[in-house]
Amino acid sequence: MPDPNAIVALVTRLEPSLDQASASDLLRQRPEGVVVELEGYEALRLAEGDGAAGRLDILEGLRRLRTPVYLEIDPATRRITRLLIPLVTRVSQVVEGQGAVSVVLEASHAHHQLSRERGDFAELLATLREAADKGSWLAVTENDAHEVIDVRLWPHEPFRPERVEVHLKPSWWRWLLCFFRRCCVTSSRAQELFDLCATKTCSPTTVPPPCIPFLYPDDGCWARAHEMCRLMELEGAQPRKVWIDGSLHTPTRNHPNCIVHWGWHVAPTLCVRRGFLRSQEMVIDPSLFTTPVSQATWKGAQGDPGATLTPSDATLYWRYVMPSDPGYVDTNIRLAYYRLQLQNRSLGANGPPPYAHCP
Repeated sequence: MPDPNAIVALVTRLEPSLDQASASDLLRQRPEGVVVELEGYEALRLAEGDGAAGRLDILEGLRRLRTPVYLEIDPATRRITRLLIPLVTRVSQVVEGQGAVSVVLEASHAHHQLSRERGDFAELLATLREAADKGSWLAVTENDAHEVIDVRLWPHEPFRPERVEVHLKPSWWRWLLCFFRRCCVTSSRAQELFDLCATKTCSPTTVPPPCIPFLYPDDGCWARAHEMCRLMELEGAQPRKVWIDGSLHTPTRNHPNCIVHWGWHVAPTLCVRRGFLRSQEMVIDPSLFTTPVSQATWKGAQGDPGATLTPSDATLYWRYVMPSDPGYVDTNIRLAYYRLQLQNRSLGANGPPPYAHCP
């Protein structure tokens, strides 16, 4: 059964609010703490100390997103001892292996696992299976290694903008533009556009919007890629995207375990001139590199020689879930969510990325 000292709920109100003061200032002004009201639960109080200011910022961010929070509570003191951010999603697939059970979530490209060593393994597995069969919404909570620790049916369907039909440019029109070299850029211009995107990276402890959470590579690549395409299009560039599918495992200094595991990944590409009437599609991915790289180099860094690459137009947003997001509504929601995940990780025992212990 779920941890009796754990709460998964929407944050309905903070009293006083953060409208007039920063979290740290508010906590200094109120030694008795800030009241945190949760849907369906008794209110809690968050006082100064133990990273309270950062937690208060995260609670306010989740309140605005109408996304639940997972809180572990000390039953004696009613103090918050742990804060995690669940993912509201459907379950696409549950795959049992000899070790942990692999869980494929609709709203994620990360690898998720349920350990057989958990005391509540059978109950969590039954809930995941039932949700997969019925298409139910779940609030799935994990630790930093993406091991599932809590699964609950979720009564609120997450906000999702209406799908808008987008008609892509005919391929012959793009070919004609490229023939006259209007869609290709020089190597130096490609680096400038790469730097334009990379400089939008978030400060991990404050995550001021509209920064891009490149330092949280675990998940959300489709939103990062869509935002990068928008930024480059504003500069007159004509990016595309490349999708990779496989059993991906990528070393990174931006995860405490020094590696991330994906089922797929996506990044923008630019047509870069390589001489007279020659060009090459280069990948723009600040979550993995510091410069544009070839698609072969990009694929090679992700650990699966058998992975497949699929190019697409820049307007393809999120395959199988939401093909287009022309107003960037969902893009902004996802970026805000993963900014909070980055901030919460930075408050943990390992501190903010990048991590010096990673090679």
